[in-house]
Amino acid sequence: MSSEPQRPGSIQVYDYIEENGYPSDQQSLRLRQASSRESNQNYPQYDWSSTPAEENEEGSGGPPRDLRATPLPMTLKRAVRQVQQMQVPVVSSRQSWRRKNIKSLQKLRKKARGSLYFFTLWRKSLQKIGGNFGGGVQSYFLFLRFLVVLNFVSFLLIAGFVIIPSIVFRSIGTNLVNSTGPDECMVYDPNSQGLVLFYNYFLDLLSGTGFMEYSYLFYGYYNNTMVEDSNFSYNIPLAYLFTAVFYFVFCLICIIARMGTAARVVVATGGSAAVGNYSMILFTGWDYGCQADRATKLKQKNIHYRLQVDLEEEIIKKRAAALTLCQKIVLYSIRVFMVFVSLGLIIAAFYGIFLATNFSQERSGEQGILGLLLEYLPSIVITIANFVVPLLCEQIALMERYTPSNTVIVALLRAVFLRFMGLGVLLFTLWRQITCDGDTESEKCKLCQYDYNLYPCWETRVGQEMYKLTLFDLLINIAVLVLVEFPRRMVVDNWSSKLAQWFGRQEFVVPANVLGLVYGQTVVWTGAFFCPLLPLINTIKFILLFYFKKTTLFYNCRPALKTFRSTTSTFFFLVVLLFGWSLATVVMVYSIAEIRPSLGCGPFRFFTKMRSIVPISFSRLSKVTQDFLFFIGSQSFSIPLFALSFVVMCYFVALASVYGKSVALLRAQLKLEGRDKQFLVKQIGKLSRHQILKHTARAHE
Repeated sequence: MSSEPQRPGSIQVYDYIEENGYPSDQQSLRLRQASSRESNQNYPQYDWSSTPAEENEEGSGGPPRDLRATPLPMTLKRAVRQVQQMQVPVVSSRQSWRRKNIKSLQKLRKKARGSLYFFTLWRKSLQKIGGNFGGGVQSYFLFLRFLVVLNFVSFLLIAGFVIIPSIVFRSIGTNLVNSTGPDECMVYDPNSQGLVLFYNYFLDLLSGTGFMEYSYLFYGYYNNTMVEDSNFSYNIPLAYLFTAVFYFVFCLICIIARMGTAARVVVATGGSAAVGNYSMILFTGWDYGCQADRATKLKQKNIHYRLQVDLEEEIIKKRAAALTLCQKIVLYSIRVFMVFVSLGLIIAAFYGIFLATNFSQERSGEQGILGLLLEYLPSIVITIANFVVPLLCEQIALMERYTPSNTVIVALLRAVFLRFMGLGVLLFTLWRQITCDGDTESEKCKLCQYDYNLYPCWETRVGQEMYKLTLFDLLINIAVLVLVEFPRRMVVDNWSSKLAQWFGRQEFVVPANVLGLVYGQTVVWTGAFFCPLLPLINTIKFILLFYFKKTTLFYNCRPALKTFRSTTSTFFFLVVLLFGWSLATVVMVYSIAEIRPSLGCGPFRFFTKMRSIVPISFSRLSKVTQDFLFFIGSQSFSIPLFALSFVVMCYFVALASVYGKSVALLRAQLKLEGRDKQFLVKQIGKLSRHQILKHTARAHE
């Protein structure tokens, strides 16, 4: 009884690889030929007898499949297209009407997607940036656009639920009367008395004091208004608290969604060491939709920068692999020593911020220019530390000899630690002075549970500090552009001295600029609860910053000598942004749960804690609503929800595992195909040399 010889399929190939490693050249070729024969039999078959009308009948599973999306060889697709054109199907009027509607809907969807793509913010500018300066610099501007949209949508959320209702209900609502503090702590009148000089308005605009302090910009202006009617009720304190919570949750969802998109790109490209990455760039990286010379040159430059990144990293990896044991020990010792040096610089910067904040708060009563300088003293010290310390850390990083992508990540981590902890030192110093070092029974805080004499409305003071940090960061960017970057470019272009040419045009340092965005967004998140209009201010700031950075990029900067990979860096930028969100969330939660709100200002002025509004509002609800909320919080609801979430999570984990195995199998297959091609090239070379030698021998004979 005869049987067919067993054909080794792809699974047998990979089992052999897993057990014995990569086969020899001849074995690899035989296995690939067998796998090719097996895969050729598994091509999707096309039903030649079917017609377009038959594919569109009821019960056929929907509209006819697109031939371009069908995985068939090109010759077979052409043959199918010719057969379809020769066939003249007989269809009913109803089927013809359905086909026309389906085609119309498809065209409408394509036009809608095209119109949305046309209205994408800064689309052409981003294409131009990516073509001239590479994907790394383009990732900064994409990140900036994401933050602009995030801040604007956040402002719409806050305006819809807090600002507009406060404006509408300010004069018609009733105040909650649940007084829990002494009358001495309820006096708050920030308006200036008497004649105010004109330049004081400018100083107030910069510092957030005076006419700016008692406005919708800051927490202290909002009332504890509650509107009640037979058919309608609106509680401003509850809306203020829940809007802040929803604002943070919304930002978290946006960050996680964008991180998921970036993670898919990293997985698809294989991170920094993708197998076949060069082939992917060369054979699939070109955009055949480029029609003009300008677009073609931009795409060529973009591919050039991507290849440059890969080659730089490969060179550094080869050098690292060639190091001896003694050289490795010396290199790691230098890296450890430089870590301690950078930590020392960061700790010194923290101490300077601590001293500056204490001195500024103790001298907060000064007027005029001196008072403005004292108000901005913490911001000035933080800005100087954020400029000097990362600059020194960059010089330190030159001695550590990491790959370009790892150098970016290390520099970013150090700068992140400096900026976030610097902001944390500022907030800690404010907390010490507001709560008297946490001792509410001390002489200064015993009466009002906070230092009323220094901070009659401490929430507004925190909001003013965040407002000044945001505004000062914008002013510093404008000053650097006008006073440093343009003069440097003019000197380099018009002065031929060796010193000017040695400095050269500046490079656009992506890590420092991205960190500036993350730091600015963290400041906004920290101050949004105390300054509700801060997301709008940050939206305007980031829009201006986009055009400032774009101008200096094209007119003052040169392409970076050391590039980096944009895929992994984009994901890392979002991780850093998530750290900033976590810091701001801790500040908001602690303020809501632990610190006594100001008794003379704000929507929570008559509550012992800001969170007290939740149980009080809950007690005002109807019995049915209370029972429903109790059911949501009970075990009867939470346990099935947890079980369902666990099942869904397991499903996605399993799906990710399957996709990971598929990717691993495809990579192994690509390696086998590469080895086959190398083997064939070697055989062709041997045959060519053999033919040449044979021909030469015959000629001598």
